[in-house]
Amino acid sequence: MEVQTAARALEAAGRSVVHMEIGEPDFPTPQPVLDAARDAIAKGDIYYTSALGIPALREAIARHYREQFHVEVEPERVIVTAGSSAALLLTLALLVNRDDAILLADPGYPCNRHFVRTLEGAPVGIPVGPETNYQLTDDVVGAAWTPNTRGALIASPSNPTGTTVALEEMRRIAESIAARGGALIVDEIYLGLSYAEGPRTALAISDELFVISSFSKYFNMTGWRLGWLVAPEGAVRDIEKLAQNLYISPPTISQRAALACFQPETLSILEARRREFQTRRDFLVPALRELGFQIPVMPSGGLFVYADCSRFGMDSERFCVEALKATGVAFTPGIDFGIHRAADHVRFAYTIAHDKLREGVRRLAAWLTHLG
Repeated sequence: MEVQTAARALEAAGRSVVHMEIGEPDFPTPQPVLDAARDAIAKGDIYYTSALGIPALREAIARHYREQFHVEVEPERVIVTAGSSAALLLTLALLVNRDDAILLADPGYPCNRHFVRTLEGAPVGIPVGPETNYQLTDDVVGAAWTPNTRGALIASPSNPTGTTVALEEMRRIAESIAARGGALIVDEIYLGLSYAEGPRTALAISDELFVISSFSKYFNMTGWRLGWLVAPEGAVRDIEKLAQNLYISPPTISQRAALACFQPETLSILEARRREFQTRRDFLVPALRELGFQIPVMPSGGLFVYADCSRFGMDSERFCVEALKATGVAFTPGIDFGIHRAADHVRFAYTIAHDKLREGVRRLAAWLTHLG
């Protein structure tokens, strides 16, 4: 966000900026979703809903898992939330007591560790690299487990690396954690933006996982602040009570709009956009490699490329600042995402159109050539 603030200041001063710093899809909310929101407003039925969400939306999400991922999920286990951040907070509030440890990949999405710390728990960042696809593995989890460990939080696909955990490895992790009496939380907010064949949800493994998703990324509804959680049956009532106290209910207009997300017309729009993101990734990764960035693992999902910039002789924070000043290209330093080799990495978001991506690469190429 600080990079974005600096980039906006440059724009205000008249500079042209190529924005590759923030992971927000550039596509607008699909028209059928906007139409559904307008219909809901016109009818005036915009009152509090159940803290768990409106039944029709919970049923639609369950049906989506059946049709898209061939997994049966009872609608009663689906909890609609005020964004996926709320889903993460509810889950962690249920599970984490003071000094309980939650295992996380480092690098990883920074708010995850902050959520754990907010609840007086202990986020334990585990260094990961290309040898494990930048993800936790069963062996890594087992080696890090202590008597204070309450569970693990895995993002698949991940922010910032765009990598996934194979389903069989996820199964091993889940079984090992269950055997230790712990809980596994799986963040799947980028699952819809998968570029390999046949993405699989962790819900195919067990009904005892906490799986979190969102309407923000694949469904292009970032500002609507709507997500969901699929929880074990025995956890639903306690999560409902937490939601009732923390935010009463998810936003009603957003829920009624989201019902249109699962219509064939909307899904067709979203699939075309997913393919567009994939073509952007397929352009950007080799282009950055050609410039000298090291990217040992091709991102298989999400919106990001996590690139090693160490050969350019600057730490990631300075590199981002100097690049922004010299080229007007904004991207994010690795220090946002942890401490493991954070000074050696930067994250690029391919959330802008092809012509802007090409312009960003052109500017960086000219600057890096001048650097020698």
